[in-house]
Amino acid sequence: MRRPVRIGNCSGFYGDRLAAAKEMVSGGPIDVLTGDYLAELTMLILAKAQAKDPAAGYAKTFLTQLEQVLGTCLDRGIRVVANAGGLNPAGLAAAVRDLADRLGLGVRVAHVEGDDLRGNLSAITPPVGEAKPVSANAYLGGWGIAEALGAGADVVVTGRVTDASLVVGPAAWWHGWNPSDWDRLAGAVVAGHVIECGPQATGGNYAFLHEVTDRRYPGFPIAEVAADGSSVITKHDGTGGLVSVGTVTAQLLYEIAEPAYLGPDVTAHFDTVDLAQEGPDRVRISGVQGSPPPETLKVALNDVGGFRNTMTLVLTGLDIEEKAAWAEQQLFDVLGGRERFAEVDVRLLRFDRPDAPSNEQATAHLRITVKDPDPRKVGRAFSNATMELALAGYPGFHTTTPPSAESAYGVYRPAAVPRDAVQHVVVLPDGERRTIPDPATTSPVRGNSRPSDSFRAQAPTKSAPLGAVCGARSGDKGGNANIGLWTRDDAGYAWAREYLTVERLRELLGPEAAGCEIERFELPNLRALNVVVRGILGEGVASSVRPDPQAKGLGEYLRSRVVDVPISLLPG
Repeated sequence: MRRPVRIGNCSGFYGDRLAAAKEMVSGGPIDVLTGDYLAELTMLILAKAQAKDPAAGYAKTFLTQLEQVLGTCLDRGIRVVANAGGLNPAGLAAAVRDLADRLGLGVRVAHVEGDDLRGNLSAITPPVGEAKPVSANAYLGGWGIAEALGAGADVVVTGRVTDASLVVGPAAWWHGWNPSDWDRLAGAVVAGHVIECGPQATGGNYAFLHEVTDRRYPGFPIAEVAADGSSVITKHDGTGGLVSVGTVTAQLLYEIAEPAYLGPDVTAHFDTVDLAQEGPDRVRISGVQGSPPPETLKVALNDVGGFRNTMTLVLTGLDIEEKAAWAEQQLFDVLGGRERFAEVDVRLLRFDRPDAPSNEQATAHLRITVKDPDPRKVGRAFSNATMELALAGYPGFHTTTPPSAESAYGVYRPAAVPRDAVQHVVVLPDGERRTIPDPATTSPVRGNSRPSDSFRAQAPTKSAPLGAVCGARSGDKGGNANIGLWTRDDAGYAWAREYLTVERLRELLGPEAAGCEIERFELPNLRALNVVVRGILGEGVASSVRPDPQAKGLGEYLRSRVVDVPISLLPG
């Protein structure tokens, strides 16, 4: 058995901290440097770039980071694995070789491809239809990465592999795992899920922010993955932030649905995860159970949706609702009616308060968004029309921005594809192409949740924010919002489990969740509930008209709602 492999992350999204790669390599020992650059929205951004330049389509910031560390990585034997290849992994591999030549370095580069399905959409379900998507990518697993590392690659770049595959592949290579080592692979998936979003595992975006006493920029996370699939999540000594059972729990709950987490290599059962604080900034993950993956691969489709524009009118002081109604009526009179547009969204955002102590605290926003396939309708013709109200409408009229042009937006669609319709290929440093075989598969299965203690009603209660008991982290998966809720002790979880029913959650989330299907999953091993609000984000982040299109603040909104909490559960 080899020692645990130390896998350090240096990117959680395209545009993350540029200095993170250098800080990870120089901050202490690691064996593998990984970077995650691909979100659903990123694929749309890369597709737009590739439409303008066929040689583009990859995350160029990866090259900037690599230039800072490539020489050191080669000297220390640190392998580099990143999904920055996006829609053009072969192009990025060539760019890495060009970079190495310019730096005078000899580097062995491999890339993984086969995820891009734009050349043949026939096997995708539900059927794609006549409109050809601008991106169509199957989520591949980690075995292509493992094959490349086993063939001696110093740098491996991929297209759309799952985020966790960036850890699964190196761990499988390092420890010599087999494709049927389900529990080991599941453990690596969990470790990969924790570190994939960078400092969200080390104190960033953490609900109980008073626990993060070191407010410097958090150190990026490291997963020390052992031969049995267990791991320790940590960070380099002397860096900011915090690694605790709480910060790891928060990230474990991020953007998942049911506890049976389906992946291309394995189904990882999150309701079997054990967490323990092993020491300062060290959290052990163990006990993860895995089972064979499903018979299909997940597919992310991005379509061109049309064009949109938004103008925000500022309302101040008295009669806010009457002013808003007047402005809306006048604007659409000027524009020739709401029916002129394919879609109209009008939101009155109330920030104002009576007898406000400052001008700013007396203001509300009327946010008006229009969408249409015709860019002329929603461009300057729309935004200039708002300015016609400046001297003719409600008192105090002004806008947050000058008139603006239209912008294109995309529509995200989740889909699936049979495994035999996808060819997972690794191109090795010498140019040899190897096809990666599929693992054994099965129909989706569920793990066995551990029994939970019932909460015995305790009096008296006190009105307090839900966040006094529960932490939360939220995000998006296409048109759905995911909210992970957890507590710090068993009594808190027992109360939350019984109190936070689907109907109670619907009530607390407010009117926009009223018509949405809500699913609620229990993870007693993490003292956690995971909530999926289906359809609240419309057709995904690129199309959503919510002020918070990725639902990043939805969990914190839920925590702010005042509920009746047993006094015995409140801090102090």
